[in-house]
Amino acid sequence: CLPPAICDFSAGVYTWEEVQSHCNRNDQWLVINRKVYNITQWVKRHPGGIRVISHYAGEDATEAFTAFHPDLKFVQKFLKPLQIGELAATEPSHDRNKNVSSATIIQDFHTLRAQVESEGLFQARPLFFCLHLGHILLLEALAWLIIWVWGTSWTLTFLSAVMLATTQLQAGWLQHDFGHLSVFKKSSWNHLLHKFVIGHLKGASANWWNHRHFQHHAKPNIFSKDPDVNMLHVFVVGATQPVEYGIKKIKYMPYHHQHKYFFLVGPPLLIPVYFHIQIIHTMISRRDWVDLAWSLSYYLRYLCCSIPMFGLFGSVVFISFVRFLESHGFVWVTQMNHLPMDIDHEKNQDWLSMQLQATCNIKQSLFNDWFSGHLNFQIEHHLFPTMPRHNYHLVAPLVRALCEKHGIPYQVKTLQQGFADVFRSLKHSGDLWLDAYLHK
Repeated sequence: CLPPAICDFSAGVYTWEEVQSHCNRNDQWLVINRKVYNITQWVKRHPGGIRVISHYAGEDATEAFTAFHPDLKFVQKFLKPLQIGELAATEPSHDRNKNVSSATIIQDFHTLRAQVESEGLFQARPLFFCLHLGHILLLEALAWLIIWVWGTSWTLTFLSAVMLATTQLQAGWLQHDFGHLSVFKKSSWNHLLHKFVIGHLKGASANWWNHRHFQHHAKPNIFSKDPDVNMLHVFVVGATQPVEYGIKKIKYMPYHHQHKYFFLVGPPLLIPVYFHIQIIHTMISRRDWVDLAWSLSYYLRYLCCSIPMFGLFGSVVFISFVRFLESHGFVWVTQMNHLPMDIDHEKNQDWLSMQLQATCNIKQSLFNDWFSGHLNFQIEHHLFPTMPRHNYHLVAPLVRALCEKHGIPYQVKTLQQGFADVFRSLKHSGDLWLDAYLHK
């Protein structure tokens, strides 16, 4: 953030230095397609949340804006009243923190996106998502049918719990599709189905997910901007944070053992404890009664199904076990693509470089595609978040070729390697912390 500069408001023509000076909480400008916008008041009403748009204050937000909004013409009507001018003709389209090579990458990525759009890869196949929803509902019905018909023996109860955890995990990937507006052309239909799937099928909050997840996409693996790398002092991640903690003699936890206690506090507790506390607190504190009603409808339906079989206490134990199993799958799938990658402070990179440094892919197979909800194509998903997931494999060769052209690493791992790298990255970060803590 640069010191304030004198701006010629009457002309409505600005330099990058002037734009970059407006990056404070109460004074925010950004640039989209060379047009300058004052978003200071709009951030409070931004549907994606205050923080995701504020992360681009003082910067060029063209690529992020295009990536997040499938209907650009519709969104333009909200932008128009916010426009205060444009960049001077002598100014480059990208902000001055980006070098010449970044400008070439940006142009080539724009060309790739235009090609992808012309080939119809942003068009969803409704049958794909109907079948996916159908298999979730069928699997959940079978899980309840097993214990209704054959009883609640330990074996059948465990089998039912595994099936319900699987439906929760798959519903999580489906709500992710609706949340990214990648299924229907009309945003309203995506929003409605998103609330149904995440609220009624999972008991969570659509608005909580939106405000959290879009920040992750906007600035992945960037401290203070990506909530997914905010480990609340329980873990130190990447190569920079462990050294900073070590030099400052910060020791909230024995970080050199974090690769061990990760198995106790990471996969088992993220969804059943941390996420649920955060979701409930968010809905109540923000008075989000619509999401709260959707969430309560899930628990009402669950209790109606489980209390006749397990009683009230048994139902609470049963759903806690289901969440415990679901959390394991969720953590390993989501962390294998990001935790072993570069995690650092803001570097102000172009969209392609930023996303590729923070993400990697897992090899394609029928099981990997299904198990991860096609998030094994994490690179393509981050570059084109509104693209229907069934088209990721089609755009992947084009993205790989672009990365090879510019010398940007495009990492693809096996599922087993992805899981192992989560463990290895935590151990490496812990060792860096211990070295800095003892010797610096």
